Amino acid sequence: MRDTGKADYIDTLKKDLLTAPDTVQHLHSKLGALIPPAAMVTYGLASFYAKPLRRFDQYIYREADEHNFSTRATIEDYFQVAPVVMVYGLNLAGVHGKNTFIDRTMILLLSEGMMNLTVMGLKHSTHRLRPNGADRYSFPSGHTANAFLTAEFMAQEFGDRSPYYTVVGYAFATTTGAFRIYHRDHWFSDVIAGAGFGILATKGAYLLYPHIRKLFVKPERTINTDVPIEREEKTSSSLVMPSFSNGTFGLTYVASF
Repeated sequence: MRDTGKADYIDTLKKDLLTAPDTVQHLHSKLGALIPPAAMVTYGLASFYAKPLRRFDQYIYREADEHNFSTRATIEDYFQVAPVVMVYGLNLAGVHGKNTFIDRTMILLLSEGMMNLTVMGLKHSTHRLRPNGADRYSFPSGHTANAFLTAEFMAQEFGDRSPYYTVVGYAFATTTGAFRIYHRDHWFSDVIAGAGFGILATKGAYLLYPHIRKLFVKPERTINTDVPIEREEKTSSSLVMPSFSNGTFGLTYVASF
């Protein structure tokens, strides 16, 4: 006897992995949602010019150093990608987000590309010294940027199913940022800016991807459900033919609608 539940699951998984329907038209981020991450980026950039912000960086650094409970085990290396692993793991388990495998993967790659170009460009142009003095690539925090990018990615894909998915993703991201401070790899403003860049990259990807997709994927034909299929598929045609009747040549016009 055929296991219909298992068969349905396999069919759904194949459809998700092997097809690319246009599922992104409902995933546009609202422009108002860009304000909080933009403010975070602004805060980070302002720390280069506003002395009170730099003093606050020093204060957070001293507090973190005094109450440092963490070890050198860099769990943030794993926490930064945990939301992405969860998104694809949930999909394999049969819990589907808003996007198919192809679309969400392209969105993820687009957001990672935008984030890395921005973050690496700033690291090599600002030359901020890390709190531990290791190098001058402190601003912004790349780990934190990637962590909040993946958290927002999980929120976009599964947030409408349950707010707990968003909470879990952002919990991993926030913990990542905290450990970057506790491990003396970044200043507070580095982490705040990194979080903003990560969120902006994902939201930007969801805004841009539908337009990029249209350049490469032909839109699917929309069927008008108000019109019967037989009527919808009919086409009009006409034909002109020579005729001979009662010893006279002429033309006959035939049309069908």
